[in-house]
Amino acid sequence: MMMRHKANMAMVLVQIFYAGMALLSKVAISQGTNPFVFVFYRQAFATIALSPFAFFLESAKSSPLSFVLLLKIFMISLFGLTLSLNLYYVAIDNTTATFAAATTNAIPSITFVLALLFRLETVTMKKSYGVAKVFGSMVGILGALVFAFVKGPSLINGHTRKSIPDGNVPSTKDSVKGSITMLAANTCWCLWIVLQGKVLKEYPSKLRLVTLQCMFSCMQTAVWAVALNRSPSVWKVEFGLPLLSMAYCGIVVTGFTYWLQVWAIEKKGPVFTALYTPLALIITCIVSSLLFKETLYLGSVGGALLLVFGLYSGLWAKTKEEDIQKHEEKQSQQEVNEVVIGLDCVPTHQ
Repeated sequence: MMMRHKANMAMVLVQIFYAGMALLSKVAISQGTNPFVFVFYRQAFATIALSPFAFFLESAKSSPLSFVLLLKIFMISLFGLTLSLNLYYVAIDNTTATFAAATTNAIPSITFVLALLFRLETVTMKKSYGVAKVFGSMVGILGALVFAFVKGPSLINGHTRKSIPDGNVPSTKDSVKGSITMLAANTCWCLWIVLQGKVLKEYPSKLRLVTLQCMFSCMQTAVWAVALNRSPSVWKVEFGLPLLSMAYCGIVVTGFTYWLQVWAIEKKGPVFTALYTPLALIITCIVSSLLFKETLYLGSVGGALLLVFGLYSGLWAKTKEEDIQKHEEKQSQQEVNEVVIGLDCVPTHQ
């Protein structure tokens, strides 16, 4: 049972780590850390942490790196990591951690569309699992919208002053800016998820692939940060929660979690990986309500229920589709074996 569901357990663990990322990042950015400098140090931590494992564990099975392949990895790092992370931290500066987690629930649907465009995913509306796959994506988006914009009566912390008020309750203008920026960040991230499958076929060394992308992203973000802010003071990081957040996001999230995602993409495909995104929202909402005293509304609970329903609808569709494909492949193999046996039984004439 453990081996059969290890991909599911890995993705649940990934979303727990992502929930921690949203919460710690929000606190660090709210305390004045420059978003672009935060990304640089995060990627630097990830590169340093992953490099020894990538060098020693995959030295035997590493594939040669051509210039074209290296260029592909560089471009995927630029769009999937550098742009995605920098836009994410700009967005989270204008929203709450819970709101940021809510907007990421467009990821399964965006990934589904991109996977269709790249012909990595198929859908047929003539089958029940095809309808469930599309329906699950639509319900997931609806749940995210309800969670983010429908309030209703407060259930938790309705009259409690928040622990971190500065920058944690965005204005209408900031909310719109944060939502648009987060959508752009999510689109870049979905592109990273989809393109991993293609690159893995050319370069199957997963640890080395993630390490290279983190290194390229660190270099790209350094150029971005210097171009947008020339003040040397922004690079100074004091010991405390900001440094802890950078180390956590770099070592745990960018390092370990990205490797888990690449592994899951290789095993189950990009859409399966994206379907678990709603779990991070639910975890973030609960922890934010308990620790940061964020108000929990009835609309948020309704949105969370829709997200869970959409998640399980999509997972059922994906599982059903895989079972049918395995059955068809097994049946086809049996027919081939029967033909081979029949040919062996036919007497030959000299």
